[in-house]
Amino acid sequence: MKFEQYHISDDIKHNLARLGFVRPTDIQFKAIPSILNGEDVLAVAQTGTGKTAAFAIPVIDTIHRYKSSKRSYGIKCIVLAPTRELAVQIGGVFESLARHTRVKVFTLHGGVEQDAQISKLQDGIDVLIATPGRMFDLINQQVIRLQSVSTLVLDEADHMLDLGFIEDIRYIKKMLTRAHQTLFFSATINDDIRKLAYSQVKSAAIRIQVSPKDRISKNVSHFVMFVEQDDKRIFLERFLTDHPDDKVIVFVRTRVRAERAGKAMQRAGFAVLALHGDMPQEDRQVAMQDFRNDACRILIATDVSARGIDVPDVQFVINYDLPEKAENYVHRVGRTGRGEKKGEAISFCSEAEKPLLEAIETFISKPVEVLDVSKKGYAEVLETAKRAEMDLKSLVAEHDAWMSGSGRKKKKRKRG
Repeated sequence: MKFEQYHISDDIKHNLARLGFVRPTDIQFKAIPSILNGEDVLAVAQTGTGKTAAFAIPVIDTIHRYKSSKRSYGIKCIVLAPTRELAVQIGGVFESLARHTRVKVFTLHGGVEQDAQISKLQDGIDVLIATPGRMFDLINQQVIRLQSVSTLVLDEADHMLDLGFIEDIRYIKKMLTRAHQTLFFSATINDDIRKLAYSQVKSAAIRIQVSPKDRISKNVSHFVMFVEQDDKRIFLERFLTDHPDDKVIVFVRTRVRAERAGKAMQRAGFAVLALHGDMPQEDRQVAMQDFRNDACRILIATDVSARGIDVPDVQFVINYDLPEKAENYVHRVGRTGRGEKKGEAISFCSEAEKPLLEAIETFISKPVEVLDVSKKGYAEVLETAKRAEMDLKSLVAEHDAWMSGSGRKKKKRKRG
């Protein structure tokens, strides 16, 4: 079935065609009809399978058909996302699909001044995509009113729980006084998510689970390489050298690790971008824009952004550090192989990280294929890096000597 056969507005069909969407993905095919029927939906699908469009298309179509003009008389749909990056990514999808319709979309998050956001909200919007912190700030200031909300979407609901947003979710549900539709979307599900979901939706909610046997998209080939902790920098440098034209996301465990890895790669001559939770929002947006536009091909990121990076042409993901939570492995490797594209993920696993690898393999119910490196090959990588470092030091020493004047004096005597 093609999108042109769906009972949705022609404006949305035109937007889908413009974006190159011809046929729905599995999650879209299964979720869109139920959402259009006003049913509560619990949906679980792998990253990169089009979950955002699966709820954005029916939400926009429903509001578009309801309105007779572009004037907005209250928020009709709230989409809650756990991170700023994910909120921005969802907002971009909504904006693209709502083009030329009567639906007005706005993305709200912290890290920026409130005044412009308040002004936009007061102009009237239909769909609010928000992170919980800033949204509740403006609810308490009575800038955001919820009496017209008919749809609540929780995207990456499992991560909402990880970040402690459970009470916020319950609170906003209590504030929605009119009958409304609730949509839960996630790439992973556990007992906590099930309990939360079933406590907040109608008993007749539709449950949709796509590809439950394999949590990793078939478009992603993923491997593990056993590398000593102190050698990871060297192996990352070698990998980036061997793939000079590819777009790469490198995931690390902490902000400090991100900064150290970034500085090490810069010393090796690579241009890199960093993305972590302690950066100002403006810097995070600039980094993502530069990475998306190919101004820089290497992004070093922490897990805070693992679910908000929707860049279709990422060829490789490198897990410089294994994630402490096994489900984050799924979200990390899902940053490549998005849509119909193929991708590859490689994890560097030290001796101390082997328990984390075991947890990942238990979570995905299969072993991660090992990339064997022979002792000779391992030693050659280290030796190559050592020689390159020595060459660099000699170049620096020669430059320092010349700048100190010895080189210029010799040159002067030679002319005389």
